[in-house]
Amino acid sequence: MEFVERILQDQPLSSIQRFVLHESWLGKTYGEMAKRSGYRSHYIKEVGSQLWQDLSEALGEKVTKKNLHLVLSKNLQDRIKPQENKFLQNFYSDYSSENKYSDLVSVSKMDFPSGLVPLDSPFYINRPPLEELVCHEITQPGCLIRIKAPRKMGKSSLLNRVLTHAKEWGYQIAYLDFQEADEDVFTSLDKFLRWFCINVSRQLNLFACLDDFWDAQMGSKVSCKIYFEEYLLQYIDSSPVVLALNEVHRVFEYPNIAQDFLLMLRFWHEVAKQDQTWQKLRMILAHTIEIYVPLKLNQSPLNLGVTVSIPPFTLEQVQNLAKCYGLDWAADQQGAQRLAPLHEMIGGYPYLVNLALYHLHHGKITLEVLLKTAPTPTGIYSQHFREILSLLQAEPQLLWAMQQIVTTHERVQLDTIAAYKLESMGLVKLDGNQARLSCELYRLYFSQQFGKQNSANAFSKLSEQEQKEYSLTL
Repeated sequence: MEFVERILQDQPLSSIQRFVLHESWLGKTYGEMAKRSGYRSHYIKEVGSQLWQDLSEALGEKVTKKNLHLVLSKNLQDRIKPQENKFLQNFYSDYSSENKYSDLVSVSKMDFPSGLVPLDSPFYINRPPLEELVCHEITQPGCLIRIKAPRKMGKSSLLNRVLTHAKEWGYQIAYLDFQEADEDVFTSLDKFLRWFCINVSRQLNLFACLDDFWDAQMGSKVSCKIYFEEYLLQYIDSSPVVLALNEVHRVFEYPNIAQDFLLMLRFWHEVAKQDQTWQKLRMILAHTIEIYVPLKLNQSPLNLGVTVSIPPFTLEQVQNLAKCYGLDWAADQQGAQRLAPLHEMIGGYPYLVNLALYHLHHGKITLEVLLKTAPTPTGIYSQHFREILSLLQAEPQLLWAMQQIVTTHERVQLDTIAAYKLESMGLVKLDGNQARLSCELYRLYFSQQFGKQNSANAFSKLSEQEQKEYSLTL
C-alpha cells in the first residue's frame, strides 16, 4: 500500500481503493469483492478501473487487474533500497510478534463474556474489511448503512467503534436504542415519531420544541421531516450528524408503524442526493433480522446504501482471540489444529467462542472435556441453551420449525417470519426461506432435547398398566 501511494506521488488511497487493491492482489473477482463488502459490483469495478488507470499513467506502462502482480513486483525491486526491501520482507512477521502478549488480561480483570465489548478491550477482533468499509462509508454525505447480524454477533460493538471514529472526526451523534422504548410508544405512528424526535433532540443537546413544527393536518411523517429539516439540522453547526438506530427489529413487531417509518427513512436518503441540508445526516440501522413487514421491493429503505452482514470468526481469528485470553498453546500451527474441532462445532459465533475461551483461560476445564460436554445440559453453554429453549417455547411455531430442521439433514422450507426469527437467534442460516442449522452444537443439543420430548410424548400415550411395566424395566 505504501509503495502504491508512493507511485501515485504520496496521494493517499481511500478505504475502498485499499480494499480493491488488496482483494485484486489476492486474485478476487469484482463480484466476490462486491459480495464481501456490500458495495455494488459495478461500483467496485469503477474504483478498480480508475485505480489501474492512475497507476498506468504514473508508471508509464499498462496496469490491469491481471498483470498487477508482475508490474508492481518488477517496479518494487527496481525502486526500493536494500534496507527497505528487508523491512518489507519482515514486516508481517515483525508486526504479528510485536508486543505479542501486551494485550493479555489477568484473571482478576477479565469479565464474563456478555454484551458490548469495550473500546479499550483486547477481546474485540476486527473482521476486515467490515470496520474499514463502514468507517469510510459514514464519511459519505447522506449515506445509509445497515448492519445486520444475529444476536450476540457483535453489532453493537461494531456500531460503538464506528460512532467513536465519527466523534473523532467532529461529527455529532444521535444514538437511539429501540429496546429502551416503552410498549406504549408503539400505540400509534404519531406517538412513535414524537418519541423519536424528542430523543434525537436530547442526544444533540437541543431543546425539544415539537409543538412549534408539528401539524396534525400535514401528518406525522411530514411534521417529523420539517422538524429535522428546519430545526435539528439547522441549529447544529456545519458538522455532519450521525443518526444511529440500534435494535431496529423491535419496530418490525409493529407493521403499521414500521412501514411508514422505514419509508420515511428511505425518502430522507433520497432527498439527501440533491439537498445539502439533508446531506449532513448520515444514518446507520442495526438489527438482527431481515424486514418481514410487507413492503414492495422498490419502497424498502434497505435496498439502498450499504449492507454489512457480520460474519462468524474464522479459525485464524479464533486463534488470535485465544492468544488474547492467554492460551499460549494456541499460538502456533499445532494450536490452530487443536482449536479446529471447537471452531467446527460452534461455527465461529463470537459469543460461543468467547465463552469457550473464557472457561479454558480459567483452567477448570480442558479443551477435550469442553468439546465432549458442550452440547449437553451440564456443559458451559447450559444457560445459553435454557435461554433459547425459553424463547422457543414461548412461540410454539418456532419450536415446531426448529424440530423440523433438527430432524432432517436437508434444508427446510419455513414460514417467512419463523425463518427470520430463528435466524435472528443465530440458530439457522437462510437461503431464501430455506433454513439449515447454523452450527453442529445446536444440532447435537436439540437432537437430544427433541429425542427426550418425543419419548415423553410416546410414554404419555401408554396405558397406566403399560407405563408401570415400562418403568419396571428401567
